[in-house]
Amino acid sequence: MLFNRNNLSNQELRSIYKALLLPRMIEEKMLVLLRQGKISKWFSGIGQEAIAVGATLALDKDEWIMPLHRNLGVFTTRQMPLQKLFMQWQGNKDGYSKGRERSFHFGTNEHYICGMISHLGPQLALADGVALAYKLKQQNKVSLAFTGDGGTSEGDFHEALNVAAVWNLPVIFIIENNGYGLSTPVNEQYRCESLVSKAKSYGMEGVQIDGNNILTIYDTIKGVREYCIKEQKPYLIECMTFRMRGHEEASGVKYVPPHLFEEWAKKDPLLQYENYLFSENVLTQEVINIIKEEIKNYIEADLQEAYKAPVLIPDAQEELNDVFAKQSLTTNKPVIEKILNEQGIWVDDFGPTTELRFIDAIKEALYQSMQQHNNLVLMGQDIAEYGGAFKITEGFINEFGKERVRNTPLCESAIIGTALGLSLEGFKSMVEMQFADFVSVGFNQIVNNLAKIHYRWGQNADVVVRMPCGGGVGAGPFHSQTNEAWFTKVAGLKVVYPSTPTDAKGLLIAAINDPNPVLFFEHKALYRSVQENVPNNYYAIEIGKAKIVKEGTDITIITYGAGVHWVLAYLEKNTNISCELLDLRTLQPLDYDAIKKAVCKTGKVLIVHEDSLTGGFGGEISAWISEHCFENLDAPVMRCASLDTPIPFNTDLEKNYLAKSKLADYIQKLLAY
Repeated sequence: MLFNRNNLSNQELRSIYKALLLPRMIEEKMLVLLRQGKISKWFSGIGQEAIAVGATLALDKDEWIMPLHRNLGVFTTRQMPLQKLFMQWQGNKDGYSKGRERSFHFGTNEHYICGMISHLGPQLALADGVALAYKLKQQNKVSLAFTGDGGTSEGDFHEALNVAAVWNLPVIFIIENNGYGLSTPVNEQYRCESLVSKAKSYGMEGVQIDGNNILTIYDTIKGVREYCIKEQKPYLIECMTFRMRGHEEASGVKYVPPHLFEEWAKKDPLLQYENYLFSENVLTQEVINIIKEEIKNYIEADLQEAYKAPVLIPDAQEELNDVFAKQSLTTNKPVIEKILNEQGIWVDDFGPTTELRFIDAIKEALYQSMQQHNNLVLMGQDIAEYGGAFKITEGFINEFGKERVRNTPLCESAIIGTALGLSLEGFKSMVEMQFADFVSVGFNQIVNNLAKIHYRWGQNADVVVRMPCGGGVGAGPFHSQTNEAWFTKVAGLKVVYPSTPTDAKGLLIAAINDPNPVLFFEHKALYRSVQENVPNNYYAIEIGKAKIVKEGTDITIITYGAGVHWVLAYLEKNTNISCELLDLRTLQPLDYDAIKKAVCKTGKVLIVHEDSLTGGFGGEISAWISEHCFENLDAPVMRCASLDTPIPFNTDLEKNYLAKSKLADYIQKLLAY
C-alpha cells in the first residue's frame, strides 16, 4: 500500500493514527460485551474504518455528516463522549436517544451528525437539503453522506444524486464498496464496471480510491471538499474496501469465500498505516504500546461510568410528550379560536376581509408566510414559472426568486428528504405534491424519517407537505384519492384537512409555523367552488381544534373536508332536521373534547368521510366514541364512506363510488333508529 504524507507533520500523522485506532479498539471491546450479553447487536466496521475516520477528519467540525451503521469512526472522530456512546449502545436513557434507538440510528446537532434509519437510501437526500441550506446561506461548506454498494441499488440513491446535480449542490456522496450487501455479492448487485461510473450519468465528477488507505482518503476528500465549494457541485467517491466480519454479528460470514479474508487481512487499514509510520520513523513499537494503553484505559474508564447509569424506567407520558417538538407560543400568533359568533360578527378585530375562493386562501397563506419567514423554501414539480398544476404559486418566483421557489425533478422521495435536510440547518420548507396520490413515492421519508426524527433524537422536522386530493372531478384512480388514513396512524405526523377558505388560510399558516411535519390536505373540488370573506391580515388557527359549523339536537354529524359541504347542502334542503355538525379540521392531533361534547349533545352520531370505508379514519373515531361515550349513545355509531374500490374515472361510476351518494340514506336511517 502506497502512502503519501504530502505536507502532513509527524504530529498530524500520529493524530490520524490515534483517530484510526480508537474505533478499532472500541469495536474489539464491543464484540466482547456482545458475547457477554451486555449489548444486543453490533454492526462491525473492522477493516473499513479508514473511510469514516479519513472523511470526518477532512471536513470542518460544523459540516453535517450522514453516516450509516458501520461508521463508528465518524462518531469517535467528532470526539463524542465515549461514556454517552456506551450508554446509547446499552439502550440507556442517558444515551443520545433515551433508549429509543439502536446502536447508530441516532444523531446529534452538537456534533453535526444526522442519525440514519434502517432504509439505507434516505440519508443521501438529507445531505442534499443540508447542502442546499449552505448554498442559500452562501456558506463555504459541504455535507457528506455515506452509502454502501447495496444502497446504490435503491431509488433514493438515484433521486438524491440527480437532485444534487440538477441543483448544483455542494455535497459529497461516499460509496463504501465492501463487496457485499449483507450476503449478496456485488456481481449480483450491479452490472456496471464500477459504481463510480454512475457519476457521469448524473452529470457529476467521481473517483474510485483505495478505501483502506487513510491518507488517500483524507487527501482525496480534502481536495473534493475544496472542489465542491468552489464549483458548487456534488461529487461521488467510491471507496474500495472489505468488512472483516458479518453484516452484523449474528449473520456470520459463511457466505464469504475464505481466501477473501486472507487477501484483505493483508490490506488491513490500521496494520498498513502502522507499518508506514514505522518506516517513516514517526512511531515506534514502544510509542504504539503507550498509545494503546491510553486508549484502553480511556475506554474502560468511560465504560465503567456508563455502567453507573440508572436503570431505565418507562414513563408513558414522557414518551408521548416527545413525539412532537414543542412550539414557541410566539410563532403561532395571532390565533383565532372561534372565527364568528352566532350573529356572524368577527369576535376579534382582524381588520378588513376579502372574498376569497379556497384556492385563493391557500395562495395567500403561502404568500404571507413567505413574507413572514425569510427561511421558508417552497419546492414542487412545476411550481416556479408555471405556478404549479393549480396555479397556486403563480407569480411567486417574481417576488421571491428561484432560490426560494424551486421547481423539482420528479423525485418525491428525494425532495421530502431534502426538506428534512433543510430543517437540520434551521430552514422551513413546503413540499407540494402535484396530487396527493403521488405521495406514495415519498412514503418512506414521511412515515419513517420525518415522523420519527424528533422522538428518536430530538431533531425537529419543519416540513409541510401540501396534498391536493379528492374526487368529484372525474380524474380517475391516480388523481382522486383522499389518502389521509395512510398517515393518521403514524405517530409524529400532524394531519390537517380544512373545509373553508378561512380555515385553509389560517391552518396553513399555522402548519408552516409549526416545527413538526404536517400533511396538509386540500380538496381539489373545493378550490374554486367554495368562497367566503377571509381576513386580509396574517393569522393562524390552532392545529388540533375542531369547529362547530351548525348546532342541533337531533343528530350529530362528524366530518371534514368536502364532507362538510355535502352535509350543509343536504341540510339546506331538509330544514326540518336539527343537526350538530362538527368539522374536525385537524385529524392528528384529534380534538377529542369537541367530539365528546358533540356526541353527548344528541346521542346519535354519523361519521362522514370521502375515503373508502375499510381502514378509513372514521373507524378510529367510531371506536373511540364507542369506548368513551357509550352511555351517551342512543343508536349505533354509523359511518358513511365511499366504496371499497379504487376511484373510477367515469363520472357516473365516480358518483356511485363517493360517500356523498349515500349520505341521505344514512341520515334517515340514523334519525329513524
